[in-house]
Amino acid sequence: MGGTLRFTAQIVLCLVLAVFSSPFVSRLIAQDTRFHNAPASSRQQKNPYAGQTAALSAGARLYALNCRSCHGINGKGSGNVPPLSRGAVQAAPDGEIFWFITKGSVDNGMPSWASLSEQKRWQIVSYVKSLKNARPAKTDAAPPSSTASPTHAPAPAPAFTDFRFEQPGKFHKITVQDLPAPFATHSASNGPDLVARPSNAWPKAPEGFSVQQYATGLENPRALRTAPNGDVFLAESSSGAIKVFRGITSDGKAQQSDIFVSGLNEPYGIAFYPPGNNPQWVYIGNVDSVVRYPYRTGSLKAGGPAQHIADLPHAEGHWTRDIQFSPDGKKMFVSVGSASNVDDPDTTPEEKNRADILEFNPDGSGMRVYASGIRNPGGGIAIDPKTGELWCSVNERDGLGDNLVPDYITHVQDGGFYGWPWWYIGAHQDPRHKGKHPELKEKAIVPDVLLQPHNASLEMTFYAGPQFPADYQGDIFASEHGSWNRSVRSGYEVIRVPLHQQGRASGEYEDFLTGFVLDNGNVWGRPVGVTVAQDGSLLVSDDGSNSIWRVSYTGAGSQKTAQQHGSKGPTSKDAHN
Repeated sequence: MGGTLRFTAQIVLCLVLAVFSSPFVSRLIAQDTRFHNAPASSRQQKNPYAGQTAALSAGARLYALNCRSCHGINGKGSGNVPPLSRGAVQAAPDGEIFWFITKGSVDNGMPSWASLSEQKRWQIVSYVKSLKNARPAKTDAAPPSSTASPTHAPAPAPAFTDFRFEQPGKFHKITVQDLPAPFATHSASNGPDLVARPSNAWPKAPEGFSVQQYATGLENPRALRTAPNGDVFLAESSSGAIKVFRGITSDGKAQQSDIFVSGLNEPYGIAFYPPGNNPQWVYIGNVDSVVRYPYRTGSLKAGGPAQHIADLPHAEGHWTRDIQFSPDGKKMFVSVGSASNVDDPDTTPEEKNRADILEFNPDGSGMRVYASGIRNPGGGIAIDPKTGELWCSVNERDGLGDNLVPDYITHVQDGGFYGWPWWYIGAHQDPRHKGKHPELKEKAIVPDVLLQPHNASLEMTFYAGPQFPADYQGDIFASEHGSWNRSVRSGYEVIRVPLHQQGRASGEYEDFLTGFVLDNGNVWGRPVGVTVAQDGSLLVSDDGSNSIWRVSYTGAGSQKTAQQHGSKGPTSKDAHN
């Protein structure tokens, strides 16, 4: 009975917090400055524990116990669960949030939380409000671990996989014919509860490759880009900073690092302009804008203040904005994810110019929609250096079951429509929009490479380095951040998409870098960014362990250990989950 009550409490509190940051609530606040029409008297209530370290720590433990599996570490959200670190919650006074937790809302299905002690309710308010800071309050004791993904579950259906069967060098191919009917399984809520990397855990790469830790101790490392001179730029989105790393030591670490610029608004995409060996600007995609900074080759600091280039649609939902330039430098592409899972843009103004790849002139003028119906391309767009084509890595929708809808990687057609939200993977109608827009059925494009559903495919890059074997030249590498909407986890890896040195995909992909999930289903690492270093090694950012990993080729059959390279970790061959 106690376990049932505790589980119910977890769900209720997560739902309460979810309502805080929903688009519906945002619209209510726009109409009425009081949070959920809280009485004026609640605004006058002061948090008696405000500013107390002990209250923050207690609130953090309560959050970890009840809500972290939904809203993620530091309230950054997970999948389609909105963040608590910005938006309606952060705009509301402490007293109004306390009032809402206490009273609940029948209309929104939220029961009163008055059964929780007043002190605990205020402690939760203290912690939630602290999440707007770059470094939220930390607990002085480790939070309880969450239930891991089941490892006794049946093997996945043919063509599909999960973390138990992801192995370096293993190929997968999903076709349109493999797709199940909607709701063939229930819609799972199985977000990762991150754990510290065990001493014997290390990323695993194919035979002949070595994995080293290039940098660690980072803060929410996200997108990576290599400058023409070989410097590596990193977006630390939570702290609002862009870092730059230079060189590689004999043990695989960065020789030098610095902060290129700080004070940004959740930066992600990074691009150098004009294309070529002597860029003059670094463009950065904030959640709400594109800005640029003066740059000289080799500079570790921005050469001047930011110049505003373009405003971008933002508010709730997917927040990453990636940037690329056409090879001739005449056009700038910016990817913007949807504000929701599957809200209808016909009736949802917040979806205007979202789930799109937008095209601009480099000065921010001339905006148009280059391609549409792409639920979340914000994690990664890239230009094929051989063909000049634009490609994207896409998070598809949730809620239709374990094996729908596949994420994907595809080249992007000018004017192309990729289905969201009414259709998916060609002429498959989302049952939540039954009967809508039949004229778009035949226009919905089937992407080039279908990935595991809910993989959360993020940054991608084309390999053009001097180090990997010849058959890797021109292939795509992409980071799979990992699922929350599958009953058994998938993703949490880096994949390779062979283009067969012809610039065209055959629909298959290969597990390349795995090992970020333990045997019991707990997660210690989540790949995000991927770029090719000047020496041809592959760099992968990981916002689970707050590290950058370096994958180098040492020769088939001669896989060197990390210790031989000066690292303390096991080799990818010897590491155990």
